[in-house]
Amino acid sequence: MTKRLAIIGGSGLYDLPGLTDTRWVSVDTPWGAPSDEIFLGRLGDAELAFLPRHGRGHRIPPSEVNYRANIAALKQLGATDVLSCSAVGGLRADLPPGTFVIVDQFIDRTFAREKSFFGTGCVAHVSMADPTCPRLGDHVQKRLAEQGVPHVRGGTYLTMEGPQFSTRAESHLYRSWNCSVIGMTNMPEAKLAREAELCYCSVSMVTDFDCWHVGHDAVTVDAIVKVLLANAENARQMVRGLAEDVAHDEHAAACRCRHALDNAIITAPAARDPEVVARLQPIAGRVLG
Repeated sequence: MTKRLAIIGGSGLYDLPGLTDTRWVSVDTPWGAPSDEIFLGRLGDAELAFLPRHGRGHRIPPSEVNYRANIAALKQLGATDVLSCSAVGGLRADLPPGTFVIVDQFIDRTFAREKSFFGTGCVAHVSMADPTCPRLGDHVQKRLAEQGVPHVRGGTYLTMEGPQFSTRAESHLYRSWNCSVIGMTNMPEAKLAREAELCYCSVSMVTDFDCWHVGHDAVTVDAIVKVLLANAENARQMVRGLAEDVAHDEHAAACRCRHALDNAIITAPAARDPEVVARLQPIAGRVLG
């Protein structure tokens, strides 16, 4: 099968030497337009798609990102694997700024976002017990280790609504829940990727200590950007290596993420709304027929 790696993150990630066949494409989805046009390219045998989560120039705040359109657009373009790159605050002393965290769990504290492709007329319940793809995480871990980049495998990402940063009380509360990092964007992104049967891996780069750490200043945008720029090359090299791994992964087709909808749709066929089913075709056509 053809495999295409999609990267959701900042615009600097698609500045890769050797990227050919590059072009920006517009995609229309049943859930509206994604955050921006999508940048397509090829790196050797690897097909790549890059989506600026907040739009070029960071125009869209976290709560107004059209997460459904973003995931649907990538699926429609043939994406099979999604690498989510995010800036996060660190909630543990052993995760200083510059550390990459390969997240494997989430706590979703968002409340103002559409979180499912399904709804009245066709209801589905996918499992989120293990919300990220371990196969994709293995590839990321291997590449970061080869690069000598400080990283940890595993950790819980607390997704807050934003756009304001945490209060100190909130930050201490999330630490008491054993959360590793805090951010504003990976939910409902991960849930929607699961519904779309896409393999999803979250790589979060710690840019600050949120506001819990008494020895550090409260988080500022300037500090976040400074750490991101300092580590941009590490992120690009990770993407380059991951693209090669995905392109040559012989086990990808058997990944359980690709079958997340096998037993998820609960609405009886006779009770399904034809218009809803038609809208769901780009996402769930494999099981809806």
